Amino acid sequence: MSGVDRDKMRLSGRGVACVRGGREVFAGLDFAAVAGEAVAVTGRNGSGKTSLLRLIAGLLVPAGGTIALEGGDDELTLPEQCHYLGHRDALKPALSVAENLSFWADFLGGERFDFAGSLATVGLAHATHLPAGFLSAGQRRRLSLARLLTVRRPIWLLDEPTNALDVTGQDMFGGLMRDHLSRGGLIVAATHAPLGIETRELRIGGVT
Repeated sequence: MSGVDRDKMRLSGRGVACVRGGREVFAGLDFAAVAGEAVAVTGRNGSGKTSLLRLIAGLLVPAGGTIALEGGDDELTLPEQCHYLGHRDALKPALSVAENLSFWADFLGGERFDFAGSLATVGLAHATHLPAGFLSAGQRRRLSLARLLTVRRPIWLLDEPTNALDVTGQDMFGGLMRDHLSRGGLIVAATHAPLGIETRELRIGGVT
């Protein structure tokens, strides 16, 4: 990767505004997050937590303001350096666990890491050839987490990431997040619940 300085990586927004369906969700939002830091985005339902993640990921266009990354890969766009993990698991039920992971690795591109190791880390080594449609809600979430490990990107954008995870799964994911941060990664997570790691809160106002 060219031009990367993880220690100096800084994600920031200035005066960011979001409009959805003709309604202003938020405006004038300033935020910043640096390498090794996790930011928990909190607020009431409808306040724009998910919308902020989607703006950073390039899935929505800001109605105003700017979002920028300093110290990342100067040959890649901001969205190309982000993993967006939505609150719904984007899986193809007819494909096996391994085939789903392979699909995402092909789609995302970049350097791949060991599929088997990623699945073992999230506790799915036994289910490699099982169709994703047979997985429980917690197992589907674990499979989604495996793609964070298979294709490494410095910024994790997580929408209610602990949904459907049991206590063991939450502990496992806490370890993954801490490891990601220790490598100079950055996390922005929309959440109603504690993540189990040290975070800085960014609260967004709005209507329910």
